[in-house]
Amino acid sequence: MNINSHLAHFKNYLISQRYSPNTIKTYTDALGVFFQYHSKKAPEQLEIEDIVHFNMGYILRRNLSASYQNQVINAIKLFYRNRFNRVMELNNIQRPRREKRLPNVLSKQEIKTIIEAPTNLKHRAMLSLIYACGLRRSELLNLTLKDVLSDRNLLFIRQSKGKKDRVVPISDKIIEMLRTYYKAHKPKTWLFEGQISNVKYSEKSLENVLKQSLAKAKIKKKVSLHWLRHSYATHLLESGTDLRYIQELLGHASSRTTEIYTHVSTKNLQQIRSPFDDL
Repeated sequence: MNINSHLAHFKNYLISQRYSPNTIKTYTDALGVFFQYHSKKAPEQLEIEDIVHFNMGYILRRNLSASYQNQVINAIKLFYRNRFNRVMELNNIQRPRREKRLPNVLSKQEIKTIIEAPTNLKHRAMLSLIYACGLRRSELLNLTLKDVLSDRNLLFIRQSKGKKDRVVPISDKIIEMLRTYYKAHKPKTWLFEGQISNVKYSEKSLENVLKQSLAKAKIKKKVSLHWLRHSYATHLLESGTDLRYIQELLGHASSRTTEIYTHVSTKNLQQIRSPFDDL
């Protein structure tokens, strides 16, 4: 069986196990690179030593990220367990420590400038909803009309990361914006559809919306859509919202993930008096 057949079988397995589309693409792409690196050997002939050589000769030599290195190792372990019922003991391969980076946060004024930049009502509504509810990109694009529970001021987010449902509050201000948007665009199924009816808005198009908004707002930072979610969480914390509630609103499985926002909140930091001022 050739490499493409192996990858196709593995992809079908991931789909059957309901892995997310992003994880499926990441794992199959990583395996494709790994097998190409060892193109003189069939996948069933590869051993742990070959993984070590790939780690040293490809990943480390190219100074690829720790995240990518972990993804490759996870993909390889899962592939061999599924395809050949082999347990790859990779404990001797040193895993990189996860980089501890603080989330990027925008000020409320920067958020306001970005959201108000688009003249297109749909574009403005999408950016507004991401920030107003702390949504991931995929969560926004997967919203349907029935997920807006306007009578209860709630937004229902279905089967998000970790296959979990959750609800988040939406204000009257956002509901009014969505009503205005609906009357103008009349989406059929998805809350935000592309140019073709019943086809949801694409990730690439949404990223272009943000890119155009940043240019119009004259913001030079390399802002991603996830910055809006980070800013939502940080601004909630600064306004006094308990971390336990923020964890629920963001859909975090662990409170440790949410606690990172305490390191970027400036409310308490700004109240600290430097000893330099007493000199």
